[in-house]
Amino acid sequence: MKILVNHLTRMHGGHICVAGVDLDTRRHVRPVLADGNLPFYLLARYGGPFEMGHVVELGRPRPRPGRPHVEDHVFVPSHAKSERTAEVHEFWNLLCCEQKTSLAEVFGPALGSLGRMRYGTPDGQGDASLGLLRPARPPQLYVTEGHGKRQVRIKLTDGRVHADAGVTDLRLCAADHATPDETLVRGVAKWLLDSHGVILAVGLTRRFRPSDRQDYVHYLQVNNLHLVEDPLWKLG
Repeated sequence: MKILVNHLTRMHGGHICVAGVDLDTRRHVRPVLADGNLPFYLLARYGGPFEMGHVVELGRPRPRPGRPHVEDHVFVPSHAKSERTAEVHEFWNLLCCEQKTSLAEVFGPALGSLGRMRYGTPDGQGDASLGLLRPARPPQLYVTEGHGKRQVRIKLTDGRVHADAGVTDLRLCAADHATPDETLVRGVAKWLLDSHGVILAVGLTRRFRPSDRQDYVHYLQVNNLHLVEDPLWKLG
């Protein structure tokens, strides 16, 4: 199976999450380990196979779907090989072909409000956990303080849903793959407002329980920011 990587995000504890479009089926695939999260050293910068825009041969991964994360496929890291970097026009054309214009199209009818400008799905529901959204208006990127840490967030709309979501784009982080690079964030925020074409790689978090009194949910997040002027930008 070959995927073209279009989701590349940071996770807690020095881990990453990767996903891409299967070049045969045109469906999103998320390579996962049988146990645990992907370590950061699987990034191409450390000799691994994964980087934004890379075409990666995964070998024969085993599907392990579970709503809403129907894209999960268990793979063996030693079998994954980066074959090439996609051409800029190839990468952007794929994004354009797979984009949707509403979050409901991406995630299905289970997506709903989870609070003021927060959206997501109940645990065990949803048609997908990955997708590409063409927002109705230029999104607003910013950094805020949350739970004692600086966080990158984004305000976006598809014309019907108006959301404020976390951003996990690895390229917006400092060298520790966790701390927001606020200079880069400000630069990309301006770029988003001025850009002639923006596609957001959107996703749903793993199950999270806001409190002991609430059920598990999967929150909407923005995994990556793709801009027509430089679809394979690398700032981080």
